[in-house]
Amino acid sequence: MNSTPLLVTRGLQTGYRSGGKKILVSGELPDLTIRAGRLICLLGPNGSGKSTLLRTLAGLQPALGGEVVIGGKSGLSSAERARQISLVLTDRVGGSNLNVSSLVALGRYPWSGWLGGLDDADRDIIRRGIAAADIGELLERKVHTLSDGESQKVMLARALVQDTPMLLLDEPTAHLDLPSRIRLMRLLHQLAREMNKGILLSTHELDLALQVADEVWLLQNAGPLHKGAPEDLVLGGVFEAAFEKEDVDFDRATGVFRIHREGSRRIRLIVTATGALAAFWTRRALQREGFAVVDEEGGNTIVIGEQGGRPIWVLDAGDGGRQYNSVADLIEALNHLRLP
Repeated sequence: MNSTPLLVTRGLQTGYRSGGKKILVSGELPDLTIRAGRLICLLGPNGSGKSTLLRTLAGLQPALGGEVVIGGKSGLSSAERARQISLVLTDRVGGSNLNVSSLVALGRYPWSGWLGGLDDADRDIIRRGIAAADIGELLERKVHTLSDGESQKVMLARALVQDTPMLLLDEPTAHLDLPSRIRLMRLLHQLAREMNKGILLSTHELDLALQVADEVWLLQNAGPLHKGAPEDLVLGGVFEAAFEKEDVDFDRATGVFRIHREGSRRIRLIVTATGALAAFWTRRALQREGFAVVDEEGGNTIVIGEQGGRPIWVLDAGDGGRQYNSVADLIEALNHLRLP
């Protein structure tokens, strides 16, 4: 894997100009690096400047300070940049008279020029891009007939056909259903590895990002940018701090945001060797019902075990214990007993 940076920034400041004034979206950012074979996920709340940063790196808007160095050069022309960076935005695809096949083929423009002549090598790259994005069944469709999710996949195929060292994507999973989001994130991870591309994508899919990203860039509203391996950022408490003002809680143990805050009713959970999976989902159900799961002895206790290959729950509320065969039955009993 080539360790030479594809892109680096130095003293970068992002933002825009309005009424002759500079409006900074970020202060001076730490130096950022994109390398071949690496997948970077750009995370942060709405309004933190993710899209502005992406557009600045791609050259769609100028930096307000510092510089972006691509392939060891700064100040690239549009044509040179188009051979280094493929960009996929969330905007709807224009050109309603085009069919999908023609739109995807336009990805070869930086290499084929105005005449658009395609040789066998170009056609092979187009075939591989279509296969990678899994849009073979869409090729004859008119662009204006595509759903948002289909449109996003088509634009990914076009970016792959552009065949650049770097791929930048702004919210690529925004219009996709859950299975499609998972498949796309897995695909991008594979592309980084197998095609040795440097990929940067902005996303709100924190749980997926923590699974596939080699590195995370986490932007805060009016705050710094944190970067590092996702596991290091989680263990360092960065996610809790970044979203603290958003009034949400990040659970480091599971890597997800908690919808339900810890309740006031306390209950102890004891898990046998065979009950670990059931314990995870039982804890989720208890939190939803307003319980705080504790380790202290005494008080109300739930023991999770197994019987006949299936989990069982034994609730001891000072009455010798009662057995339940499902989480639903356990929760109904807890609510009926009105435990403190």
